[in-house]
Formats: sequence, structure tokens, C-alpha cells
Amino acid sequence: CLAAIWVGNSALAAQVVVGQVAPLTGIDASQGRGYSAGMQLYFNAVNKAGGVNGHTFALVRRDDAGQPEETLNQTLAMLTKSKPIILAGYFGSRNIGQVIGTGLLERERISLIGYRTPELTQEATNLYNVRATLRDELVRITEHLATVGITKLGLFYESGAGAPALLAAAQEATANSKAKIVVSSVYESGTGRVSSAADAMRTAAPQAIIMVASGGAAAAFIEQYRSAGGTAQIFASSVADIEHMAKRLSDEQMQGIAIAQVTPNPYKITARLSKELHEAIAKAGQPQVPISYAMMEGFITAKVIVEAARRQGSRVTREGFTSTLENFGAFDLGGYVVAFRPGTRNGSRFVEMTIISGAGKIRQ
Repeated sequence: CLAAIWVGNSALAAQVVVGQVAPLTGIDASQGRGYSAGMQLYFNAVNKAGGVNGHTFALVRRDDAGQPEETLNQTLAMLTKSKPIILAGYFGSRNIGQVIGTGLLERERISLIGYRTPELTQEATNLYNVRATLRDELVRITEHLATVGITKLGLFYESGAGAPALLAAAQEATANSKAKIVVSSVYESGTGRVSSAADAMRTAAPQAIIMVASGGAAAAFIEQYRSAGGTAQIFASSVADIEHMAKRLSDEQMQGIAIAQVTPNPYKITARLSKELHEAIAKAGQPQVPISYAMMEGFITAKVIVEAARRQGSRVTREGFTSTLENFGAFDLGGYVVAFRPGTRNGSRFVEMTIISGAGKIRQ
């Protein structure tokens, strides 16, 4: 049990429970587990140092296997059994849509911070993110393409309610860069069924393909497209799992792929944040999952949660988290700034391009 004194939806000098429902099994399990591991690393480090204002932090996880209905079911069960103060580390457009659409966050007066989706996510009350938006990523990718004179583009993306908005944003970004999307193809949400999309891209022969797809689907698309003789350069959004792709694909298939990343490189100690992550890993011993961008993002989310708890003082509440995050301002985590203000709940504009070398290794 938790050594806590509960007052309604709050904790006094207690163990602050953070709830995560994510794909811990299934096609995107590596990202879900990596994100979770990053949060746990930071919470463990804070707890070992004595906590914050007398509070320690406990991460409670539940597996939705990537299924939207299970995301909602598991969240409801978690709220009843574990009574988290804040939710974090969710995955999937439809999954998060299930939670938001029911009004659960407002009804329970609880915030969700930190999530990954292959769609443009609408601003929603009590929903916060620590990363740049997908729109920011599309702009960065198309700006890069403009500098090298690539104007004939393909777009591969996930089907769903948010697909029209994503397509419109991509068309706007490419038009601003004097480029054009000549072919677009979709895959079914939550699956790796990409054969028809790969065939459509190979037939249309764009110069480059912008890929907005989660890890498993992204790897499957590249594998099938390249195996069929597709030669276009591929530019992926950050929801593509670079580590998953590196395991599944050959060096030849990976060569030249560019991926927009929305956190600092977890493999290089180039800033205080990266150094802190590596120190936490060293102190924790061999992690259960390999280091990854998802782990770095989870680490960032945990740092924001702990800082928001610190600002609340001796009494941490669900409402206190929402109020604190809404007026968070700019917070430098060590070379990476997260900023929330009233009406602005996407906390970063950081986007950089990661390129895969001929040896299948990551380079900037």
C-alpha cells in the first residue's frame, strides 16, 4: 500500500502516484516501455535523494496493447484502484481521443501530461505535452527539403478522424516550401498493414516521402517499399521508433532515412539533460530496456511532473497540477525548455533532424 495521507484527490507529504496507460505489449511496445523506463529513472533518482517537499513518486502502469478501448478501460480501472494524482505517457491518436472524448479528464479533475500520436492533436483542457507539435515537425522537414531542391513529395500517414487535418497541415507546409504532395496513402490505425500504401508510393515515384507513422507501421512500410525497389528518400516524423526500425531493417534499408526528433539525442552527452539521463542510468544499473528517444521523452515528462509537484508545496492535488501546469511558464530542464501558458499546452518547439548513416548508425 502507499504510505500516504489522502485528502480527497490530494496527498499530504505522501507518495505521489503517476498513472500511465500505454502499449507495453504489441506493435509499439518498445516505445511504451522506453517512455515508462525514462519516467521511472527520474522518479527513482528523486526518491533516493529524499523526494520533494516530503513527497516521493510512484509510477503505476497498465497495458492497453495499443487498443483504444483498452486505453479507456484501463484508465478507468487505474483511477478507481490506484488513485493517481496525474496521468502521463499515453500513446496513439484514437487512444487519447477515447479518453478526451468521454470528458474523463475534466470529470476526474486530472491532467494528462506527455503523449505521442501520429496525428495533429487538438488543444484540450487538462491535456499537456512536453514535445513540439507535429505541425512543427512538418515545417522543419519541408524546410529542409526546400534547401536541397526536392519538390515532388509523397505522404504516408495513419487513417483516422485527424487524418484530414494532418493532410491539410502537410499540404500547407509543402506549399510554403514551394513543393507539392503528388501522392498520399494511409494505413489502418494500430496496424502494420502497409502493402497498398507502399505499392502506391512506388508507382507514383515521388522524390521524397514524408512518413507520419508509429514505429511498427513505419518499419513495415520502409521494409516493403525498399524491397519492392522504391528509391525515394524517406523523412519520418518523431513517432517513428528509430530503435525499432534499426532492429528490424537492414543497414541498406535504413541508409539515408531522416527522422525529425523532438528531444535531445539520448546517445550523446551534449547538454546537461543528456548528462543527467546517463548518470541516472549508470546509478540504476543495466536498464530493462535499451536507451532510446522514447526514454529521453519519458525522463523529460517526469522532470516536469516533479517540478510541478515541487511548486505546489506540502499539499499536492490533481487540481494543483492543472493550475500549476497551466501557468508553468518556461522551465529549462538543462538545454531543453518546456513552457506552458494559459491556452498553450504544447510545451516545446524543439525539432532537429536525425540522419541514418551508411552503417545504420544515428548521426545528426
